[in-house]
Amino acid sequence: MASEVKDQLTSDHAELYDTLVARRYFAKFSRISGHLGRVAAEFEAEGRLNRTETRLLGHYLTAVATTFQALSHKYLMTGRGEGAARLTIDRHESGFPVAQELMTMAVDAQQAARHLGGMPSEVELKDRMVRTIVGDLEIPTALQFALSQRYYYEALTAGGIFWARNDPDVQWIATEGERRHYLVHWAVWDTQINLPVVYLMDLQDSGRKPLPNDEGRWPQAQAALIAQSIGGLKLLTIATGFDKDFSDLHPKRLRRIILGPMYSAGFTLQSGPISKVLEDAKAPDEEDWALVWTVEDLVSEREEDVDNGWFSSAKRQIYKLDGLTGADSGTTRTERMIIVPERPYQVMVEQNPAGFRDLRKFVVGAGGRIIPTR
Repeated sequence: MASEVKDQLTSDHAELYDTLVARRYFAKFSRISGHLGRVAAEFEAEGRLNRTETRLLGHYLTAVATTFQALSHKYLMTGRGEGAARLTIDRHESGFPVAQELMTMAVDAQQAARHLGGMPSEVELKDRMVRTIVGDLEIPTALQFALSQRYYYEALTAGGIFWARNDPDVQWIATEGERRHYLVHWAVWDTQINLPVVYLMDLQDSGRKPLPNDEGRWPQAQAALIAQSIGGLKLLTIATGFDKDFSDLHPKRLRRIILGPMYSAGFTLQSGPISKVLEDAKAPDEEDWALVWTVEDLVSEREEDVDNGWFSSAKRQIYKLDGLTGADSGTTRTERMIIVPERPYQVMVEQNPAGFRDLRKFVVGAGGRIIPTR
């Protein structure tokens, strides 16, 4: 089956035009999505995320799962319904749908109510299906397609989607002396790497008005953060630029969590050791995958006063950079992890490829149990 899929995918961006292939793809991501929250819970148990951070990250993880669920409705009849669209995925170093899919969803969401208003109800569509099957002895393909599209627009209307751009929001943490402490969070579907990316910023506010209530600073801060949310930019570039542009906002810590790539022998073209691991594992569909999870972290070491005009000064953050790679990566630390089912993990242990020896691993065991290991 894997070779059949590979024959169908002939470029970095490929359409899934067969019904069963598309459904297998969404079933795979449904299983993967079910494990992400458990991995986040492991982070919290290890003290690497606090309760608020875990809750906010969980919100974005749930949104990613909801997005895949909505897309599975949209493409339920791929290859069968007349005019049925085809999902485009990035099968090279991503495994996720291309960013254009998310942009199209945003446009569809704006017109979802109009589409639903012109469609028969779910009950009526199902009744017509029964009458077509029993009375006409035909497969009601057109009605099945109509129902799948109704489910799609209902999912968009229900919300909870991970959009191509999820604007910054703010969570108050505490008031520390004359400064308010916030956790600012936002997310994007990065167009360069075709992956969902979550940002968390620990921010101190020394302004007169609380940041969320400041009609001047907050919209500007939101726009500045979204404009800089590009995978090619270093965290150091984002944080220092923000620190300079807003003299009374002090970014103490910035994290970027990249969810992916997803690798699968049946769906993606992978290079390096992961290719041989997945091919040699010969795992069934439910275990033919591995998901990389990268956390980039930039932490302020101290503040310094710098001149800010003729008669004024401003506080500026001095960020701690990793002694080995910080200058190049623009981070205090970068950690790459991999979530992998048991069978590919066993092959990984047997082959012991150099690129995976220091990689943190989360093994999916029986019943979906997450087993942290090296």
